[in-house]
Amino acid sequence: MRQITLLAAAAVVALTTGTVAQAEPGGCIKYGAAGAVGGHLVKHGVLGAVGGCVTGMYRRHEYRKEAKQKAALYDQEHPGAKGTYQEKATAYDVEHSTQPGKMTSGTPAPAAGTPSATGQQDTHF
Repeated sequence: MRQITLLAAAAVVALTTGTVAQAEPGGCIKYGAAGAVGGHLVKHGVLGAVGGCVTGMYRRHEYRKEAKQKAALYDQEHPGAKGTYQEKATAYDVEHSTQPGKMTSGTPAPAAGTPSATGQQDTHF
């Protein structure tokens, strides 16, 4: 009975103090494994793994660099905002309707007061 109670308490502590997993693209293990499989098909598994690892590290570096740029833009718009650069980059993506990996949205918004594509004035109620 005592062991079950200790095990349950340990499980509760482990579940409540765990860190949140970050979803970032790339990484040495993920791309290295894919490179090893691709390299294995042409009898160069180690070379493929090394190439995949380097590619994964580069992709993750670019992702983090862009996230820091978005966080800086978010800080300019919201002085004194608190949070990590990942949280600020996500908030910037939400506010500006951008997708991760792209600094701008795919379609530019028409300027206020200009006729839209249908020739009618944009009105907001």
